[in-house]
Amino acid sequence: MTKAVSAARRRGFGTSWKTGLVVLLTAALVGCGNSAGAETGSVVRIIDGDTLVINIDSENETVRLLNVDTPETKHPDKPVECLGTEATDFLRDMLPPGTQVGLDYDEERTDQYGRTLAAVFTSDKTLVNAEIAEQGLGVAVLFEPNDKYYSPVRAAQDQAKKQEHGLYDSATGCSVPAEVDQTLQSLADAIAAPAGSTADSAAATAATLVAAITAAESLEEAFEAGKDTTRWLAATGAKTTGFTSKLGAKISAGKDRLQKVEAKADKLKKSEAKEAAEKKAEARQQAAAKAERERKAAEERAARKAAEQAAAAERDRLRNLQPAPAPQPPAAPAPAPAAPRPAPPKPAPKPAPEPAPTPKPAPEPANPYPGYTGPRCYDPGGVTWQPC
Repeated sequence: MTKAVSAARRRGFGTSWKTGLVVLLTAALVGCGNSAGAETGSVVRIIDGDTLVINIDSENETVRLLNVDTPETKHPDKPVECLGTEATDFLRDMLPPGTQVGLDYDEERTDQYGRTLAAVFTSDKTLVNAEIAEQGLGVAVLFEPNDKYYSPVRAAQDQAKKQEHGLYDSATGCSVPAEVDQTLQSLADAIAAPAGSTADSAAATAATLVAAITAAESLEEAFEAGKDTTRWLAATGAKTTGFTSKLGAKISAGKDRLQKVEAKADKLKKSEAKEAAEKKAEARQQAAAKAERERKAAEERAARKAAEQAAAAERDRLRNLQPAPAPQPPAAPAPAPAAPRPAPPKPAPKPAPEPAPTPKPAPEPANPYPGYTGPRCYDPGGVTWQPC
């Protein structure tokens, strides 16, 4: 197949892909009979939304549908994607086991995994590849040189987008449009939320705004960067639908609102701090005044108690006094006492005896031995002596 023919094929399909497909089917299949490059087979089982097993000439072959990609359900490294299960169920309902189908191929007949690449038709010449896309359960993909069925699949995808089916339906909670709507609504609610009359309520409103703005910016960045999941591939061209412009406008409005709310929160915080300080000072003054009143009251209670105790003591004292004796009639005057007898005179004290006169020494007898001055030997009686 030449590039010119390939380009002609892509130009040959408009939005009514089923009408344009008639020309292609006429050349490829006639009543699901064999023609150049076409075969028939019987469906064995469905693997996922874009892969199935078909018995062809008594051989079971794993067939990967050309030019369409559905959300993953079997990928070992990816979780089940949005509407992946629904795409599998749709293909299973459309092609139950035993269904006779026609197959047509492009330039490369197998992929890197050994699967057969084919367009699959029902007996009424319905292109299964495009039907999946028209339900919004798959997106058109182009892997050159296999572009034979890209145009009808892409036209079917555009129809799904126009009619908001499947991955294009904002009512599908996991779809990109739904995520955009939810993000925009959350941001709108945050913008409309009142700041409140306290610093805490304003801070809470600001926090909600920050979270909503962050989510919207993340979604905006996802549009700019692009994603490799089917739901994001389905959102290709979302810029032309105004998704990013809506997000950008709402993010700008959210930031303006956030600035005002944060300013109000700061103002309220300062005002509340000042009010709290004033209340604290007033509370201290009230506490001091109360303490003074209590001190005076305590003093008055103590004074009253002391007075009461003194009065009680006086009452007890008076109660315990001996009763005064009854008055007696005046007694006759007592006779005057007899004059006391004069005491006999005391004898005069005896004069103290005069001390005995000191006896005068007897005069020494005259020295019978004139001029003798030596020792004397007295005679008995000590009056006379003689030289010794």
